[in-house]
Amino acid sequence: LLPSLTPKPCLTGFVCVLLLVFVSASRDVVSGNDNTLGTPNQDPDHKNHSTTRKVFPVLSFNYDVVKTPFKISIWILLALLMKLGFHIIPRLSHIVPESCLLIVVGLLIGGILKAINEKPPVLDKQLFFFYLLPPIILDAGYFLPIRPFTENLGTILVFAVVGTLWNAFFIGGVMYGVCQIEGAQLSDVDLLSCLLFGSIISAVDPVAVLAVFEEIHINELLHILVFGESLLNDAVTVVLYHLFEEFLHEGTVTAGDAVLGVVCFFVVSLGGIMVGAFYGILGAFTSRFTSHTRVIEPLFVFLYSYMAYLSAEVFHLSGIMSLIACGVMMRPYVEANISHKSYTTVKYFLKMWSSVSETLIFIFLGVSTVEGPHSWNWTFVIFTIILCLVSRVLGVTGLTYIINKFRIVKLTKKDQFIVAYGGLRGAIAFSLGFVLTKSKMKDMFLTAIITVIFFTVFVQGMTIRPLVELLAVKKKKESKESINEEIHTQFLDHLLTGIEDICGHYGHHHWKDKLNRFNKSYVKKWLIVGDRSSEPQLISFYNKMEMKQAMMLVESGSAAKLPTIVSSISLQNTQQRGLTKQRAIPSISKSREEEIRKILRANLQKTRQRLRSYSRHDLMLDRFEDNMSEIRFRRQRVEMERRVSCYTDCDSVCEFGNTFAFHQFPTKPTDKCALFTDESLPHSSCKPSGNTTCKKGLL
Repeated sequence: LLPSLTPKPCLTGFVCVLLLVFVSASRDVVSGNDNTLGTPNQDPDHKNHSTTRKVFPVLSFNYDVVKTPFKISIWILLALLMKLGFHIIPRLSHIVPESCLLIVVGLLIGGILKAINEKPPVLDKQLFFFYLLPPIILDAGYFLPIRPFTENLGTILVFAVVGTLWNAFFIGGVMYGVCQIEGAQLSDVDLLSCLLFGSIISAVDPVAVLAVFEEIHINELLHILVFGESLLNDAVTVVLYHLFEEFLHEGTVTAGDAVLGVVCFFVVSLGGIMVGAFYGILGAFTSRFTSHTRVIEPLFVFLYSYMAYLSAEVFHLSGIMSLIACGVMMRPYVEANISHKSYTTVKYFLKMWSSVSETLIFIFLGVSTVEGPHSWNWTFVIFTIILCLVSRVLGVTGLTYIINKFRIVKLTKKDQFIVAYGGLRGAIAFSLGFVLTKSKMKDMFLTAIITVIFFTVFVQGMTIRPLVELLAVKKKKESKESINEEIHTQFLDHLLTGIEDICGHYGHHHWKDKLNRFNKSYVKKWLIVGDRSSEPQLISFYNKMEMKQAMMLVESGSAAKLPTIVSSISLQNTQQRGLTKQRAIPSISKSREEEIRKILRANLQKTRQRLRSYSRHDLMLDRFEDNMSEIRFRRQRVEMERRVSCYTDCDSVCEFGNTFAFHQFPTKPTDKCALFTDESLPHSSCKPSGNTTCKKGLL
């Protein structure tokens, strides 16, 4: 009935064969390690070994040697094939999110393994937090959009800290009241256990948010608000989890413990950021010395980032915030030092690694659901789902009412609905619930957590796309901003910085400008190698392109296929001589365009430093400053004219105010060019030597 939804027979058959191989490989081999083909059966009563000789084994079978890596390879291959199959069927992946389909595949695999009495792998804390989660967070932190993140940092922190605290205490407190109902059969659940459960279930999961929000292509503001909240609420979740777990073991809570809990929050969050920043600076400094060994450059990015995560986990700091800080700190300096091939390797390896980890997380989540153990309580589960929705809506609505008083761009009702509806739970809550100690409450808490995860991923994840289209929420721009838009955006940044400076208001743009100046003056000199520590110049880029074209010319042996770069003066003279009829516009590759973007962003916005500070009571101009700046600009103009004049056609420029006369000298490239800069001469008196003509024009 639905031919577009039917997978190809060959792909279905291959997946079925792979599942059979996986099931057979998961079973322990009954035969011994030394069973060989061609080995005769020996009688145990036979004692005379001298008369019988063991036959040389032609083919041996020893599965135990490769059991673990073979299973890991099968799981990864299965995840990749599932991901490939979903995208082969476009309608299915458009209706159902990929995370939902992967959980369903995990449920099927878990059911098959349970039917054959085989114990499947479980998504425990060790596997999730040390192997599957770091690649996803590193990819998100390394390629984090810095500008929208910093512009909305205040709103993100309010949602991440205050919102998570509200959710934890609201859910925990109300659930304790629900547990006191006589018919609920939950009287043995105390207040600290409910608060511990609230701290686990309150945090938004970054993996689930990434999986859903990247498919619906929501606008950048809403995406960074929800995703930034899911990243930064890790510190609150870690502190509350360890705090209530410790209180649960001790049995008593004092005022001093509450104060220490607040101090612990700042230690966990700021400590994780400091650890990540340290490893990020160390990785950037190491990349200064990799110019002779380009092969190992990507490894430094991965290893320093992973060491930052592990070092933070050693001291029970926020590993997620450590990874984010390391990626944000490392990226601008590392990319200036490493080669373009190394950058491409880092980019695609991180994307591949994070995609595989995300796929395995959802598959393992489905498998672990089948494995259990579960303790179902209708009252506890239903009230948990309702309270998660109510607390999220109340928290977002109340906090947005306060935040909008300080925001220039207000969050509308539609934005608030998407932020509240996009608060998905995921594998972090499952892993934290899996390591709880008390068996009875652990099984009930884990069942409720899995139910909430399935509800948010399936119900909210599947309905958020139609709701976005129904509410006509602004989508993400598919195309990049043009160079014109980027230049005008940075021009407005500089303009606002100057306005804040004149008004004496030290706002966001003022401190951003101070940080950029400190970065250019001190940090780049230590972390970026050679001349690249200074601002990239258009002249150096032009020389680099000329050198590259010269090498291509030497290798090819012919210049016919290479586009030539000529100056505007030579082009004008050539067109006037009638040698060329039409100017061809060369095509620019994506990497070349991106490099030109970076250079234009860095050079077209340079502002001149003032020689003295501004005083609102003194508006008199400094003549010395104006004269010095005019002299500097003249020298720069003369230097530019001298460079332009020394091409093969030997173009010289004569300046008369705003009018220039261009001269074509039919000389050799070794001859020197003459510059006429006497402004007292009229246009007619600008006469070059030789048989040349004077062409007038405006520069």
